[in-house]
Amino acid sequence: MPLVLLWLAGACLRLTVLAIPPVIPLLHTDLRLSETAIGWLSSLPPMLFAIAAVPGALLIARFGLVRALIAGLLLNAIGSAARGAVGDATSLYVSTIIMGAGIAVMQPVLPPLVRAWFPQRIGFATAVYSNGLLVGETLAVALAIPVVLPLVHSSWRMSLVFWSGPVLATALLVALAAPRGAVGASDATARKWWPNWKDPLIWRLGLIFGSVNATYFVSNAFLPDYVTAAGHPELVGAALTALNFGQLPASLLMLPLAGRLVTEPRAYVATGLLALVCVVGMMVTNGIGIVIWAGLLGFIGAVTMVLALALPSVLSAPDDVHRTSAGMFTISYSCAMALSVLGGWLWDLTRLSIAGFVPVALCSLVIAALAPTVKRAPVQSAAD
Repeated sequence: MPLVLLWLAGACLRLTVLAIPPVIPLLHTDLRLSETAIGWLSSLPPMLFAIAAVPGALLIARFGLVRALIAGLLLNAIGSAARGAVGDATSLYVSTIIMGAGIAVMQPVLPPLVRAWFPQRIGFATAVYSNGLLVGETLAVALAIPVVLPLVHSSWRMSLVFWSGPVLATALLVALAAPRGAVGASDATARKWWPNWKDPLIWRLGLIFGSVNATYFVSNAFLPDYVTAAGHPELVGAALTALNFGQLPASLLMLPLAGRLVTEPRAYVATGLLALVCVVGMMVTNGIGIVIWAGLLGFIGAVTMVLALALPSVLSAPDDVHRTSAGMFTISYSCAMALSVLGGWLWDLTRLSIAGFVPVALCSLVIAALAPTVKRAPVQSAAD
């Protein structure tokens, strides 16, 4: 049951976020949202992931891992459902902020929960909830138009309420079935909550995971326009599908391998350099070649993501995992937002479509350069 709960919690990290893109045309029509307004709406979740990660660590310290997870799931579900009841764009933004805050609380809960429930199988358990995250992304996008919207009579409001249902159900299941005894020791020692920003480990992990996040967000943001600029607008859907669906087989592959590779520097050097090869491949090919390289980039990125998510649990003392994770998420999502803006600025400045992917290339090199970080021995609880 703990593995099932981890997988479901992982899926709930993205289900409600990815419920928005398929209904964007309906939002334009009903709420008269401009492209700028949609841009702000899309940027709110990652912004909250960065801002609310540290308060999430406070909830863990005060109330324990299971209660904090339940609180995050409930905020996620309530915020998502509230989006279906909005009357204007402002209300939509507010409810999205509530939803994003819930997810931001959930994210720093999962690494210490992995360590508490599966101290001998951290890599495997991390791969399980990472697979749930990626499946959640895929289901929300793949099922929205052909299944969910017809089921709710093409109401974008009810579709958002629909996706809040699995999140609420997961909260109830965690409340009923979570193995409290296995978490007690971790909760009892989790008195500190503010990340030790003086610890270089937090910054290194934040930059590694931030590079993974930036690669994903920047690629999704600029790939459609890049494919169009390359003269193949008909391949936009195929390229995005390849980029995102390419993550799923990687997450399955990592189930047996993550435990062995998470502290292996060569794994990060390999994925960083392979990601760079994929970016170069997209730049020097045309047509279907872009789609193939995009799929490989998604695959490589998912491998690195699974490994990076396990690092706080492996490299931190048990009572520091929650605040190390919070610091890592704060830095990583801030990096992702900043590099997305940088990519757009470079594209506008140079008027070269290839310039938008410069941050992705830099991220690949950062991952490879910081590979020695993962060999650091587990530490005792750090004093601030």
